Amino acid sequence: MITQKMKYALKALLVLADEAASATPEALTIEAIAKRSDTPKRFLEHILLELRNAGIIASTRGRSGGYQMIKAPAEVSISELLRLIDGPIAPLPCLSRRAYQRCEDCSDEQTCRIRKVFADIFWSYLLLIESLTLADMLRSGAVADQVLMASSGA
Repeated sequence: MITQKMKYALKALLVLADEAASATPEALTIEAIAKRSDTPKRFLEHILLELRNAGIIASTRGRSGGYQMIKAPAEVSISELLRLIDGPIAPLPCLSRRAYQRCEDCSDEQTCRIRKVFADIFWSYLLLIESLTLADMLRSGAVADQVLMASSGA
């Protein structure tokens, strides 16, 4: 399950990517992003900072300042966003590639039935999620918006 913070990050990135693709792209203020994405401004400040520090967006100060995409949507991996915003995405620490930890109560990973069942599920999920980019969400347009709206009630 993705967090509310991740949904806000995706909504903000979709707004910024749409703006970047417009005929006359401009930097957007945090207020404009909040309004277009229907996201609370107070949450966006921290999220946009994380996205900026990761090199996905840039910010400029001044009268015409704001935020804008600097990475192409096709280069923004949904799995990397999940890891950036929510942390490790593996269901068990012993399945994580980037944050691996042996489970404290496990005597043998090779014979652990819990690990085996979740590994099969997780690898299938990982293949899919690692192939998705922000560009895929943009192409799906209304479908992506519906998924985000539906997941907020789940």
